[in-house]
Amino acid sequence: GEAEMTLAPFLHDLENGQAKHIYKSDGFPDIADSSIPDWELLDMRKYSSMNIQYSRGCPYNCEFCDIILLNGRIPRTKSAEKLIAEMEALYRAGWRGGVFIVDDNFIGNKTKLKREILPAIAEWMKDRNYPFVFNTEASIDLSDDDELMRLMVDAGFGTVFVGIETTEEESLAECGKYQNRNRDLLSSVRKMQEFGLQVQGGFIVGFDHDKPSVFQNMIDFIQKSGIVTAMVGVLTAPTGTRLFQRLKEENRIASEFSGNNTSILTNIVPKMGLNNLVDGYYKILSNVYSPKPYRQRVITFLKNYKPNSSRHVRPLSDSLKAFLKSLWVIGIREKGRMNYWLLLLWTA
Repeated sequence: GEAEMTLAPFLHDLENGQAKHIYKSDGFPDIADSSIPDWELLDMRKYSSMNIQYSRGCPYNCEFCDIILLNGRIPRTKSAEKLIAEMEALYRAGWRGGVFIVDDNFIGNKTKLKREILPAIAEWMKDRNYPFVFNTEASIDLSDDDELMRLMVDAGFGTVFVGIETTEEESLAECGKYQNRNRDLLSSVRKMQEFGLQVQGGFIVGFDHDKPSVFQNMIDFIQKSGIVTAMVGVLTAPTGTRLFQRLKEENRIASEFSGNNTSILTNIVPKMGLNNLVDGYYKILSNVYSPKPYRQRVITFLKNYKPNSSRHVRPLSDSLKAFLKSLWVIGIREKGRMNYWLLLLWTA
């Protein structure tokens, strides 16, 4: 259950020495009633980013995803006034820098975003000289809506994480990722970059319809797309998902789900064989995160990317510190330092 419904009874039981291991609730709370966090309790020097939430839930129904089990398929949203109040509280607490809007799918209610939320954020940001830089998660169909992308960039969004999962059409059909099907995924990514959004990508290997070529195909796509941050994972089946139920019926659940989506220790029995899956997974990671391919991918991104020139973005002190640290760590100490300097020379 969600904290709005379970935290109060837990605290009551804890105070009386009767705390339970698990607290469950029926239904979903109205997050418009959620309390504004007390940011003053944090030592903000220890954080690189802050989290704010506008909505919960996702309208899609991907087979492997447990979001709809946890948060439902109908996006629940906060009002513009409530969201701005949370941003103002964070601002008054002294935060300046990155803010991650941690929604399951930020664009689940596009109409409300365009009419109410994004214009309000843009006005608030402008009045305070753009103290935040936002990043969030969204489905690939964001690229279909020029107005929405423009409003997001004007409001201060710089990065969006997109679940691309795979370039294999049969695997997309298998997992029910219908919003990604029958489209040019590469063009969708490039369009978002051209609007001023850096795209981070989520990828999965190990679907039943994945062929041996899937690993090289994924490497090629990541490189061509200029997705600098590519999060590649092995397919796992969270308990309760449609994937878990299907594989359980096929006697292909090997163990309990660990909750770690970056581990190669999948809890399923993959059709391609576990050794083939792990070898292919390592092939992808060792390739795309080697110094030369990484440098080439950054250059591809910078060629595609068109930053919003109409909005003033204040340089962040953390960015300067990170750059100075990179001069030593990557530019001098690491073996791949030549690619670091080649990249800097290219940008000069």
